[in-house]
Amino acid sequence: MAEHLLREGAADFARKVFDDVREFSKDPVIGISRQGYSEKENKVHEYVKAWGRSMGLEEKVDRCGNLFLTLPGRDRSLPCYMTGSHGDSVPQGGHYDGLAGVVAGMTVIYWLKRQGVTLRRDLTLVVFRMEESSWFGKAYVGSLAMTGQLTRADLALRHRSKDQTLADAVREAGFDPEDMIKTEPSIDLSRIAAFTELHIEQGPALDSNPKARVGIVTGIRGNLRHKLCRCLGVTAHSGAVDKRYRHDAVMATAELLSRMDRHWDAWLARGEDLVFTTGVLSTAKSAAISVIPGEVSFTLDIRSLSMDTLRRFLALFEAEAAAVGADRGVKFEFDKTLATQPSKLDPELAAHLEESARRTGIAVVRLPSGAGHDTAVLSNKGIPASMIFVANQDGSHNPYEKMKLEDFMLGVEVLYASIASYDD
Repeated sequence: MAEHLLREGAADFARKVFDDVREFSKDPVIGISRQGYSEKENKVHEYVKAWGRSMGLEEKVDRCGNLFLTLPGRDRSLPCYMTGSHGDSVPQGGHYDGLAGVVAGMTVIYWLKRQGVTLRRDLTLVVFRMEESSWFGKAYVGSLAMTGQLTRADLALRHRSKDQTLADAVREAGFDPEDMIKTEPSIDLSRIAAFTELHIEQGPALDSNPKARVGIVTGIRGNLRHKLCRCLGVTAHSGAVDKRYRHDAVMATAELLSRMDRHWDAWLARGEDLVFTTGVLSTAKSAAISVIPGEVSFTLDIRSLSMDTLRRFLALFEAEAAAVGADRGVKFEFDKTLATQPSKLDPELAAHLEESARRTGIAVVRLPSGAGHDTAVLSNKGIPASMIFVANQDGSHNPYEKMKLEDFMLGVEVLYASIASYDD
């Protein structure tokens, strides 16, 4: 089978694309920085466009800036098989988050053309705009805009470190912000028969597995978040106030988080899918070594494949906050809850991926995605969607992120085999 030759025959092509994009993506300090709707993200799109023209692919850019390159099939009346990912990154992040899925689609098309294979239906590579939320606090901007779900409030979000709104960034990239918030999709979603996104895992499960370096994703965890939680106590002198008179915001917050950590263990033990994180925690600017802290700010991120699990764990968190507050004489306050629905990926498409891997002799495991992806946006709009994970090292969303090319090519083989046999 042709996919068996792909591992060696297309590896140099994939390596060159990764190397080329890395050269113009480097952050001046460390890592990779490709802000959505920026010059660097534009360069990714222009690079992929130039390659597509050299391959004779059909090119389309929607009103939101998403790029679509199509390899025509024999029956143009059929809806396409779509694959791809996003071209942006987090600030000073890794090179492969998003880009791996773009290069995987390019590599599949490269190999189909090299082998002279014409599929029954069109194969479309998509490069989504601005999937990462790190720059403006909004994830999946390109795919949400494409599906008619971005809002005017989203356009008003401000950049993390400079005087720029999301609307400003869109405009500077050459697109009209008003086009981003139209409620009808920018493309005909009924023309997508299936969507598969290849992505690095972003966690250690696959890299810890000596046999299965590729994963078939069972679902994408949704989340409930608070961007700002506050514990309000009483600021006082650390030497002059005995313990029984204290209203210590740090100790109260520590107790609350410790209680939730124990609950998390118990919920996992009874089989619930759940992750719980406080990623930011800080005292007030006036904090000092000799001051009992009267204020603590922190974030909350709860993720699960089940929205019911999310709601129940958040309710437990709120109940424990009230109990700790009453016991320690402090008050907990929370901003608006931000919700992202879990995405159940298409079971038939996942089974097809698994069977494609079996036929090519590639070991795979099933596992959930803890991170969000554009795939979830498409799946939640009724498009049959699936994901392939490949092992990576040193985590993700950091400049030390790594991915072995041999692991990547295993994932590309599974993708190729799935696409090539979709209409068998």
